Amino acid sequence: MLTRYERTVARRYLLPGKGEGIIAVVAGFSLLGVTIGVAALVIVMSVMNGFAAELFDKTISLTGHAVVQGYGGRIPDWRQVVADARATAGVTAATPLIEQPLMGSAAGRVEGVLVRGMPMPDIAALTDKVVIGDMREVKPGSGNVAIGARLAEAMGVTVGDQISLINPAGQSSPFGTVPRIVPYTVAAVFEVGIYEYDNTFVVMPIPDAQTLLLLGDAVGIVKVQTTDPDRVGEILAPLAVKVRGRAVVQDWRQLNGALFQTIQVERVTMFIILSIMVVVAAFNLLSSLIMLVLAKTRDIAILRTMGATRGGMVRIFLSVGLSIGILGTVAGLLLAGLALRYRQVVVNVVQRITGQNLWDPSIRFLTELPSRTDPGEVLAVVAVTMALVFLATLYPALRAARTDPVQVLRYE
Repeated sequence: MLTRYERTVARRYLLPGKGEGIIAVVAGFSLLGVTIGVAALVIVMSVMNGFAAELFDKTISLTGHAVVQGYGGRIPDWRQVVADARATAGVTAATPLIEQPLMGSAAGRVEGVLVRGMPMPDIAALTDKVVIGDMREVKPGSGNVAIGARLAEAMGVTVGDQISLINPAGQSSPFGTVPRIVPYTVAAVFEVGIYEYDNTFVVMPIPDAQTLLLLGDAVGIVKVQTTDPDRVGEILAPLAVKVRGRAVVQDWRQLNGALFQTIQVERVTMFIILSIMVVVAAFNLLSSLIMLVLAKTRDIAILRTMGATRGGMVRIFLSVGLSIGILGTVAGLLLAGLALRYRQVVVNVVQRITGQNLWDPSIRFLTELPSRTDPGEVLAVVAVTMALVFLATLYPALRAARTDPVQVLRYE
């Protein structure tokens, strides 16, 4: 605890007087360095967390925690597989799906598409993702489909237009296999927020997909949701044994593991790199406090002769350094909160100024810059910053405490 006079002296040293402008400038840069370092760490970590979380949530919502993939792209006894999956402890849902890459054409344009046959409840769940049209019009036997927003732009179609899906595995003829071309009407355009899906997905009911792909009563995969995605391998081990020889179980790590591992490595790397900014700010603080000690040597000597202890000198200069660190940290957190709140506005402004597309969905997967702040990581940033500030402050404080008043005042 600081005594009254120690608080008074520390407050005085935080605001250098006449002839000490250079000290104030260096201290100001130290404060600014801590602010920018903390803000950069929180902003980057929040964006990286948001990117990973949004990508995970949106990917898992479409692909599940795991899939049961049939050999040859077919699961004839899919009802039994679904029943076995739902009976497995830790499984919350099991849904049959059909996914097949095909070609789509409309208005003279041809694009690669991914036909996805889904149960009606899953199609209805996409209603909140609809940009234009009505997902309720996508019904079995209606000849209606829903397509991704980016695919609609690429093909130049909208609600009410027709697209033709081309299945190379068509009917046999004396001249070879004739591709199967089936026209469908676009009933809805949706946007899930992942560029790859919005640029390829054509959604239809399972019976229509079975007819288009000549699957009979078979499906391609069974999507499985579990209670804990981190334990998905352990949870689905009994199911993998049951379907062995007919299908294979692949969890989200196997399907997207490389992508999420890359994101994790980038998070750690960015934290280490940006922490260097805080280290530099701590060195600036160290230099400003050393300059302050040198400038206040005579004052320190007088205080010592008046009864100030070495411990008091240490506490005074620790208070000065830690006050700068705390102010910089608080300012950095406020700056980070402001930047994260208006992050998309900032990106748009920078894009207009530079003329560059800083957030290309085809590269970043997501259509908008995401953010998710982890309170634990924020506390870690604050702890690391304050630890560095304390270490940077300790040496000048000890140097001030070692000042010998006899030597300093001998020739005064």
